Amino acid sequence: MSIDEFWKIIEGADDDTMVDTLCKLSRQDIVEFERHLRERIIECDNYNVIAALKIINGGVTDDTYLYFRCWLIAKGRRAFENALQNADSISDVLEDKEMPDCEGLLYLATRAFEIKTGRAEDASFPRDTCISQGLDYDFNAPPTKGTDFSDKDLPELCPRLWERFGNPRLAP
Repeated sequence: MSIDEFWKIIEGADDDTMVDTLCKLSRQDIVEFERHLRERIIECDNYNVIAALKIINGGVTDDTYLYFRCWLIAKGRRAFENALQNADSISDVLEDKEMPDCEGLLYLATRAFEIKTGRAEDASFPRDTCISQGLDYDFNAPPTKGTDFSDKDLPELCPRLWERFGNPRLAP
């Protein structure tokens, strides 16, 4: 599966539609989907993305940050690539009152592989296959990219997000 095919599956589809699409592909393509997903999660591990989430949520935990990155991927290629260039562009794709969380994206390849094989998850499934290839966004993840920030930097890092969601507790 190419990166273009990955984005075609992601864009504009809900979780069930993506699972249905993945089930029609080969086992290897399902693994490749998981690989592309993990590469994107790692790719957008950046302090500027953390800053955007901190402004939106008022804080960041490991889980909320992971699910936020999944949400960013689920918004599609253009939104994802724009956010890598300028995290403040997230303001363009985040709807009012939308929860920027897409945890379900993490389980799509596993669900599709279970349906495809008729087996419960084991070491041959996409998750373990990708982790064995060094694509771990969790415990053995590469270092976060960019420059760390302090709360006083937030209004300058993402001014449009700050205007929409700025939290007085975080104000400089």
